[in-house]
Amino acid sequence: MRALAPGLALALGAAAVPAEAASAVPPECVALRPGGPVQVTPDCVDPLYAHPVIDKQQDLTSPVAHRRVSGHFEGTGVKFTFYLPPAAQWKGRYFQYTYPLSDESALDRTIAFGAASGGYTVQVSGTVGYRHAAAAAKFSEQVAADYYRSGSRRIHGYLYGPSGGSFQTIGAMENTSGVWDGAVPIVVGVPTSIPVNFFVRAQARMVLRDVAGKIADAVRPGGSGDPYAGLTTAQAAMLREATSLGVPLKAWQDPDYVLGLNAPDGLLGFGAVVRQMDPSYATDFWTKPGYLGTEQSELGDIVRAALIDAKPTIAQVETDEDGRPTSLTLSGLPALTSTLGLDFAALATDGTTRVGDLAGTLDAATGVFTVGSGNSAEVLSALKAGARVHADNRWFTALPSYYRHQVPPPEEGYTAFDVLRDADGTPLYPQRALRIGPRIASSTSGGGTYTGKVNGKVVVVDNLVDSDAYPWHADWYAQRVRSALGAEEFANRFRLYYNDNADHLEGPVTGSKASRIVSYDPIVEQALRDVAAWAERGVAPPSSTRYDVTDGQVTVPTRAAQRRGIQPVVDLKVRGGDEAHVSTRDQVTFAALAQAPPGAGRIVSASWDFTGAGTYTPARLGTPASTAFVNTTHRFTKPGTYYVTLKASSSRHGAVGPYAQVENLNRVRVVVHP
Repeated sequence: MRALAPGLALALGAAAVPAEAASAVPPECVALRPGGPVQVTPDCVDPLYAHPVIDKQQDLTSPVAHRRVSGHFEGTGVKFTFYLPPAAQWKGRYFQYTYPLSDESALDRTIAFGAASGGYTVQVSGTVGYRHAAAAAKFSEQVAADYYRSGSRRIHGYLYGPSGGSFQTIGAMENTSGVWDGAVPIVVGVPTSIPVNFFVRAQARMVLRDVAGKIADAVRPGGSGDPYAGLTTAQAAMLREATSLGVPLKAWQDPDYVLGLNAPDGLLGFGAVVRQMDPSYATDFWTKPGYLGTEQSELGDIVRAALIDAKPTIAQVETDEDGRPTSLTLSGLPALTSTLGLDFAALATDGTTRVGDLAGTLDAATGVFTVGSGNSAEVLSALKAGARVHADNRWFTALPSYYRHQVPPPEEGYTAFDVLRDADGTPLYPQRALRIGPRIASSTSGGGTYTGKVNGKVVVVDNLVDSDAYPWHADWYAQRVRSALGAEEFANRFRLYYNDNADHLEGPVTGSKASRIVSYDPIVEQALRDVAAWAERGVAPPSSTRYDVTDGQVTVPTRAAQRRGIQPVVDLKVRGGDEAHVSTRDQVTFAALAQAPPGAGRIVSASWDFTGAGTYTPARLGTPASTAFVNTTHRFTKPGTYYVTLKASSSRHGAVGPYAQVENLNRVRVVVHP
């Protein structure tokens, strides 16, 4: 058991601590350089989280029997919960999930998986960085040692987190030592992820929205395989730019998600960050050479055509009982199909001078502007009949291509950005003085700089259909680790598992999406068990996935023996191919081969979805083995186009169970004629 730090003794009962131990004051956790990330070890005390307090302890039976210990760190808003299974189940370890926006309550599956894997579960409410997670991890060991009466028994810990949690996990493994024995960063973000990843997709939305269906059909099973066919020069250039920067071509099977059509601006709020950190960008975009606002090209024409810049007149003002304007009727507005991205400002009586920003919302159909809250007295007093307001989307239209002006230098290893460089590595477009991505990454990771100098075992899980955190990110970080550790130590401490047919979103996959996307929870569970066996018993996990990175796209071999990793591979054919044209009278034959990679286990289940609705019917499967042949016939009673899916799962030891059943799938296209 690690030594009690000040505050920890208070929470557990200071009277139990010998006087000589209480007099030994542990050192404070500090940064190695001014402004650098704080280095956390088992023996130092983080001054921000020095005083944990247990608020409540309960013995519960759901989702499994466990002791729930909940509390907080005094003087902070950070809360924690520990879920401790009965002593007979505990094998001396814990698993800890991290994400910047999580709360202190773990999911039922997370708790039950931990118990089934010989561990207790640690969950901490979200904030940026890793220090709060490290403090909770260290305190959990004190609580666990007391609960299990385990004395000085070594307790092993494993941290994991997706997306923003990957920033935190990597920051933790590079800037702590001895706190966790291993980690599983998931769908990895890197210091260029923001603003690039969402912004390039927003730019693609502006250019490719009308041809998104054509691109999707080309990359779906049975499609032409050529997503550029039939595109204009500007459209093809935009698709190539987005693809080279890392948007997976396969992700276009769901074009609405790639283009962010269900998000207001597709930028996930990071547009506001750019506006705050780089306030002169929009002005430069519309006035200086090298930006799409001034570029004389087909793409520049598309961008300028999207600009709205109007000065409508206030025809009528409605006020409240105190005479404050509540709504304005505007005349002279251009025809608007959407008010998304419009900014408003009150103008002085000369119709030109800006008084200040005007908050509110516009009904494009009626021309009525509802005055919002927070407007200054000067702005409100300027809202009179006959006065003008300024309505424009200059920022909204300029922001998507911000990624062009955030190109990292070649020596940082981001080869995906070669599409935005000339032959000698010089950026093709003007670069902003401030690179925003590294600052956001540093904040989220707790000051981490992605050195690759990890402490402990690390198994990365990354997904090949992830258009939020691009697949090449994981390779970029793997190269950083290899460079920092050397080839031999890299092999002893690092694995990268690529997961096909999985995207960015964790949790169960439901509805029609389940016909083409698998949950990555099971492969993460297996990775956590693998990293624990590796750290505790020296059992090396299966080899990393073999892959290639070309022009921002990650590709993997088609056969499991060559691909390796730990995800099964499914090869499905309909009448021997990827597409078949049949009639409603035909019995259609499907044949599939499911294979587990070497050392990854056996195929334990398979199921069919014939409608594309994500509803599966179990397939006939023999004794679990590393290879499974699955065949069936089906008759379609209604004409139409169907995507038929076979999903298969593998288990390390060949047993069917609720956890670590690693999934993959494959689809074919069936066109049914009357």
